[in-house]
Amino acid sequence: MKQPSISCLDVTGFDLHLEDLADLLHGCVHDGASVGFIQPFSLENSRDFWRNKIRPSLVSGETILMIASVGDEVAGTVQLCAGSMPNQAHRGEVSKLLVSPDFRKRGIAKNLMAELEKQARDRGHTLITLDTRTGDNAEPLYKLLGYQIAGIIPGYAQDPNDAGKFDPTSYMYKQL
Repeated sequence: MKQPSISCLDVTGFDLHLEDLADLLHGCVHDGASVGFIQPFSLENSRDFWRNKIRPSLVSGETILMIASVGDEVAGTVQLCAGSMPNQAHRGEVSKLLVSPDFRKRGIAKNLMAELEKQARDRGHTLITLDTRTGDNAEPLYKLLGYQIAGIIPGYAQDPNDAGKFDPTSYMYKQL
């Protein structure tokens, strides 16, 4: 099995990988990932998210976008959001840890999170926060990586595949 290559994308790299990122997000949402989107969720909806939400935050420097590549394929991504209020400059937030269903169980999420933590340290962050659907596949991974649950909020987000179901979320943190 080929090891993933982890890299941070600048705007040029983002533009080159826009379609890959759109495909990745689209596939993960259709696989049931609770990452802010609900069905129906089209590939164009995915492109719009990356173009309109993430690209501007890359330009401003508020977001650090990392990808994991296996060969020529983008297998995963994660974002470190660092655009916070002045009294929170020591804190970064994990956003959209996504691994393609075709590449799961290969350590890609762990590698992406290791790079995210390195990027956070390099920027002087001493605290990382995140939220994840309670009981989701990512929650045990985060615990394994040393993240602790600060609390659980019931009914936090609509289930991506069931309009009548609202899932709890676990707020987690790690001190670096």
